[in-house]
Amino acid sequence: MSYQFDIGSTRYRFNDLKTLMARATPLRSGDCLAGIAAENATERVAAQRCLADLPLSSFLNEALIPYEQDEVTRLIIDSHDPEAFTAVAHLTVGEFRDWLLSDHANSQTLKALAPGLTPEMVAAVSKIMRVQDLILVAQKIEVVTAFRDTLGLKGRFSTRLQPNHPTDDPAGVAASVLDGLLYANGDAVIGINPATDNYHAVTRLMHLLDDVIQRYEIPTQSCVLTHVTTHLEAINRGAPVDLVFQSIAGTQAANESFGINLSILDQAHRAALELGRGTVGQNVMYFETGQGSALSANAHHGVDQQTCEARAYAVARRFDPLLVNTVVGFIGPEYLYDGKQIIRAGLEDHFCGKLLGLPMGCDICYTNHAEADQDDMDMLLTQLGVAGINFIMGIPGSDDIMLNYQTTSFHDALYLRQVLNKPPAPEFESWLETMGVFDAGGVLAGGEKLPAPFAHIQSQL
Repeated sequence: MSYQFDIGSTRYRFNDLKTLMARATPLRSGDCLAGIAAENATERVAAQRCLADLPLSSFLNEALIPYEQDEVTRLIIDSHDPEAFTAVAHLTVGEFRDWLLSDHANSQTLKALAPGLTPEMVAAVSKIMRVQDLILVAQKIEVVTAFRDTLGLKGRFSTRLQPNHPTDDPAGVAASVLDGLLYANGDAVIGINPATDNYHAVTRLMHLLDDVIQRYEIPTQSCVLTHVTTHLEAINRGAPVDLVFQSIAGTQAANESFGINLSILDQAHRAALELGRGTVGQNVMYFETGQGSALSANAHHGVDQQTCEARAYAVARRFDPLLVNTVVGFIGPEYLYDGKQIIRAGLEDHFCGKLLGLPMGCDICYTNHAEADQDDMDMLLTQLGVAGINFIMGIPGSDDIMLNYQTTSFHDALYLRQVLNKPPAPEFESWLETMGVFDAGGVLAGGEKLPAPFAHIQSQL
């Protein structure tokens, strides 16, 4: 089915729905690289106006990637809840935007609506929303998950403590863990990107993190971000696995480039649940995504990168994860060219994921060859904090010495907590007070001497 919209004497035609979606997307370098972006701002506006008049139900009748060719499309269509969709089934995309901004859309109604929305629907409405719209709607939504602590509660904000090391040196990793804990980081997860996927190196890190968490009774969870099949091997051989990690994408072909499919993820999810290692909940999966991943694998089927990203959230939603992290600027300027594009993409991803019912975090980051700097990251950090982000990254000095990119630091998390008055997860906050990191008023204790338990940890490094 083709679509058209007139601006003045010029008629703009869009051959199909995926073309319309691509042309309506705010400018980003990845879509230009793929040759699917609007030719100019006027064509983009025409596509956005046309998209705004499109019934939401159109996305149930015209698949962007054919049902027969793609298991993610099949997942989206087969898992759609028509009863939940009834509340907005009569609306166009533009009317849906207005409804989302109204008082009718609150935490309860949006939670009930989530199963009735497809990724393409939420991607479409995000394309016609301003930055403030994305923030306003996202902050209404509370998505709560739990493992050893409770994440995503309104008025709270969490961090992933990321103690990466270029050689996976245990002493270097432990030093970064200690540093992060002293700055009240790590309630979402203590998660390491290993320098190698070697099984023995990975499980050594698993044991290191588990020893620290168990010995000091830290109400958090660990994850070594290795491939899902390595996690399965670790589980089968008795390694201490809290969360199973995997990078995911929005098309079957892109996921195959990662060496995964839905069946493998199903197997890993079941295996992690059987361990029963959670104490206050059993959300056992941790997923990472990023705009441009499908395009970089030549697996996007002509679909714009932001819509592909939203489709990845359908994969995540199937497995009821503890954490979903959009690593927004990591892939590079070929996909998000500068700070402006990174900021917009981060807010879109958070909005779309939350609207689909996911516990969204963001690695607020950029590579050194992107046209971005830390001021841009401060903007996105602050906006996402206001929008109700579940978690961000905490890394020593905001410079990851293993992955070689720029992200957010332990201090950045403290800034956001102080400005927005958002403490960490309740169980973790209580532990920080017990350990002397926080004083009785929930303020970072500071001082020249380490709290006694941490001094003991330091003496072992």
